[in-house]
Amino acid sequence: MAPAEFRHLVRNNQFVSPTAGICPGFSQANLIILPKEDAYDFLLLAQRNPKPIPILEVSELGQRGLKRLGQDLDIATDIPKYRVYQDGVLVDEPLSIEKYWSDDFVSFLIGCSFSFEDLLLEAGIEIRHIEEKVNVPMYQTNIPLESAGQFSGNMVVSMRPIPASQLTKAVQVTSRVPSVHGAPIQIGHPEEIGITHLDSPDFGDAVTIKEGEIPVFWACGVTPQAVVMNTKPHLAITHAPGHMLVTDLANRELII
Repeated sequence: MAPAEFRHLVRNNQFVSPTAGICPGFSQANLIILPKEDAYDFLLLAQRNPKPIPILEVSELGQRGLKRLGQDLDIATDIPKYRVYQDGVLVDEPLSIEKYWSDDFVSFLIGCSFSFEDLLLEAGIEIRHIEEKVNVPMYQTNIPLESAGQFSGNMVVSMRPIPASQLTKAVQVTSRVPSVHGAPIQIGHPEEIGITHLDSPDFGDAVTIKEGEIPVFWACGVTPQAVVMNTKPHLAITHAPGHMLVTDLANRELII
């Protein structure tokens, strides 16, 4: 299925699930929407923290379309599930944000690790959450971001179990796509980044870790949601974790 065709399904509420494995070969994007008055501080936050917040595109003020990531694309309807935060509190998880839309909004599209998963699959590395048909496990960490203006907080990471024999290959593959988080930030020692229970992720679902596999952690585009909950801007709209915008941008275009 082409990305535009998939977005039409989402727009019509015919797909409301996590998007891992959808439209292989095309990149996916995290989302945060902020009022204009908060947009500069967030852009500065992203510039200072490119590993967890790699910007793929920033919208024009008030525009629901994008220039780089796809034609026939509507930011307000084309993500399977959204989250609306008011003063840092989650108040709604709608399938569309048309009723919330304001001409004062700026949308930030952020690289997503789902985009490198088909590269891992091509390299012969299984992706457990796709195999088990669940959402990727994501965890809050003790890794502080470099703050910007009102925004501060800690990094969120996603985890994939990787066989020890394939660790080098997984690092090599993902290091070539820094615009979708790049190489892992931690391998095999979750306690060093403040994670104590792998079976209780803060976002997403737990997955099986088999004998001989190592938990590998990548920076995650849910980090802005942790920032929102920490710093409590008056309004912020994001994707629901794991429910991404599927773009027209080919993953191959991201490789360096």
